[in-house]
Amino acid sequence: MWTEKDNKLSRKFTFKNFNEAFGFMTRVALIAEQMNHHPYWTNVWNRVEIHLSTHEAGDVVTDKDRQLAAAIDHIVSGL
Repeated sequence: MWTEKDNKLSRKFTFKNFNEAFGFMTRVALIAEQMNHHPYWTNVWNRVEIHLSTHEAGDVVTDKDRQLAAAIDHIVSGL
């Protein structure tokens, strides 16, 4: 579930292993590039944490972030 706090839309994901986490990040990267909206994220082994905000809007959450979050949810639902 995405949470909105401190002008960021955030979610943590846990996968079976590093390969699954990295594969997920690759899928997200392809969509983020198409949207020209790149997340701040971290990855440690099987965990990925994503924070979304729109720099051009003053680092606040916008519809662009919500659209990327929905696309990320769609990726996760297919795994």
